[in-house]
Amino acid sequence: MTPTSSSASYYGWRIAWALALTQTIGFGVLYYAFGVFVKPMEAELGWSRAETSAAFSLALLVSGLAAFPVGRWFDRHGARTLMTAGSIWGSLLVWGWAHVQNLTAFYLLWAGLGLAMAMVLYEVAFAVLAVWFRRYRPRAMLVVTLMAGLASTIFVPLCTWLVQTVGWREALEILALVFALGTIPLHVLVLRRRPQDLGQVPDGEPFEVHPNRSAPPEPSVSTKEALHQPTFWWLSLGFALSRATSIALTAHMVPMLAEKGYTPALIATAAGMVGVMQLAGRIVYTPFSQKVSLFHLSAAFLGCYTLGLLGLLFSPAGMGLWAFVLFFGLANGSISLAKPALIAETYGAKHYGSISGSMTSIIAVAQTIAPFGAGALHELSGGYNTVLWVFAALAALSALAIAQAKPKPATPQVE
Repeated sequence: MTPTSSSASYYGWRIAWALALTQTIGFGVLYYAFGVFVKPMEAELGWSRAETSAAFSLALLVSGLAAFPVGRWFDRHGARTLMTAGSIWGSLLVWGWAHVQNLTAFYLLWAGLGLAMAMVLYEVAFAVLAVWFRRYRPRAMLVVTLMAGLASTIFVPLCTWLVQTVGWREALEILALVFALGTIPLHVLVLRRRPQDLGQVPDGEPFEVHPNRSAPPEPSVSTKEALHQPTFWWLSLGFALSRATSIALTAHMVPMLAEKGYTPALIATAAGMVGVMQLAGRIVYTPFSQKVSLFHLSAAFLGCYTLGLLGLLFSPAGMGLWAFVLFFGLANGSISLAKPALIAETYGAKHYGSISGSMTSIIAVAQTIAPFGAGALHELSGGYNTVLWVFAALAALSALAIAQAKPKPATPQVE
């Protein structure tokens, strides 16, 4: 679907591109940079890998639990103040991280950074797009996720170079400045609450410009109503299980593939190709999302997790590795679009923040437990095959839950 000239100049696209940049910087600094700083921190401060990793898990948990109050704030006040405050807060905490000396302060900093994640990353960004776009919503989300998908590609090498050049503390001071300069001005100057405030309509044009297309009513479901509907709980189950699979297998990918006998160079190549396939998954998902049921499409993509894990279990060595890369990457890429798209389509934009935040809080528990659960299964069974079987089953259940979530058409009353 091609936007008309009026929608091409629509202010919402300015917001989408601004969010694409701030999400790239946000994920690069708040998410992907952590792994680069683990070893130099441990070497200087004498902390163990378990101690440092716990801080990042704490941040993910806080981020998920904070999603509901953050979402309620967004629904009532919009994103401008919220994302600006999150950018300032995150910048200060990254600066504080550069000067940390003890483990307690480190945990407090990362709990605070978890709140910053909830305020500035995808959850709020997608809520903004749900308000500003309707027909072009999938395309706007693709703009943001494709650019943000380059965050690790940009920031992991950048952080590595900074650590090697100036040291890890000075590198964090630079990242704090990059984060502040790259996000605060855009959030302050570009974000607006809703298109009606500028005398515009979502997408920049009414449906009436297309004479053969009538506008279906935009749903408007309150958070209380959503929580009383089976669809919400099926979606929550599906995305909790798929997110658990994604987080656990990403965290254990390197040791898992090493146990399978792959060389470090091949593992690094495979990990890089997973990132490429994530982008491919988003590019493929978007056009189909406007042609078929989002529930069935999302279920099919999430089922790719199971195909990838079974490929690793049953296919010959080389073929199994690349089957895993292909299907795991496709599923990982689509999941970031599937959740916001389904929430927006099912419940509308008015209460998007609160409904999405409620679901994210449920998902947070699963994604926090999953890496530790995978590690425990590995210890108990003595290998990763049991882990692969368990998460292949969980991923299949996630796909079935998403398919089951599709609301049933109302049965006509017979008089």
